[in-house]
Amino acid sequence: MNDDELLRYSRHILLDAIGIEGQERFRQAHVLVVGAGGLGCAAALYLGASGIGTLTLVDDDTVDLTNLQRQVAHTQDRVGQPKVQSMATAIEAINPLVRLHPIERRVDAAWLAEALPRFDLVVDCCDNFATRQLLNAACVNSSKPLISGAALGFDGQLALYDSRKSDSPCYACVFPPDAAVEEAACATMGVFAPLVGMIGSAQAAMALQVLLAELVEAGKEPDAARPGMLRMLDGRAMEWTQLRLVRQPSCPVCGPGRKPITG
Repeated sequence: MNDDELLRYSRHILLDAIGIEGQERFRQAHVLVVGAGGLGCAAALYLGASGIGTLTLVDDDTVDLTNLQRQVAHTQDRVGQPKVQSMATAIEAINPLVRLHPIERRVDAAWLAEALPRFDLVVDCCDNFATRQLLNAACVNSSKPLISGAALGFDGQLALYDSRKSDSPCYACVFPPDAAVEEAACATMGVFAPLVGMIGSAQAAMALQVLLAELVEAGKEPDAARPGMLRMLDGRAMEWTQLRLVRQPSCPVCGPGRKPITG
């Protein structure tokens, strides 16, 4: 790192748990953020500001006036623009050192199979069950950590699924792909604006800690870098609840009889 980078990231470097070695790990990392809505805006802004070297942003939507209540990377003058381009503009304004790859598309199994090997981890900020299942299956097949977030109404969820660890459950262990799921949209259900920022910021914090965990001995990684926990936030009471997750031997995605998920 040069002098400007040392100054920019000095507050990180002063932390014993990060230091120069940790900040250098951030600089070398390539993170995929899927979804440029409320969760993705918060997660990607903090990942970019924190010094993640390369960010790939994927979403097929455009900025709408109704997004501005909570999707803080977008602005009034960018209504109608692709969200990934708007988000890249916001990140670059904060940290021009980040290499940005905005991709305007919806992810599918074929694209994920080709693209995933070049990423260090995946941050799931999407808003639909089918895409979450595709991301999970692809991360299991490619042995990539997946940080999943969700927010609707006043309720949020956060979890790390890390198929590099033999005892880690995957998303499908908790939410089976064949489950009957009634999709709910923000347009009809509403969402508390700060909630998406809280969950998205927590996803960014978890992503950074997963990267830091690579620099320490097994068993000494931060708690946030250990999979197997579903964290749920009640945005009204401002209370977190944690549920212990276990790997399901019958899981169709990570179990011994798993089948590829396509879509």
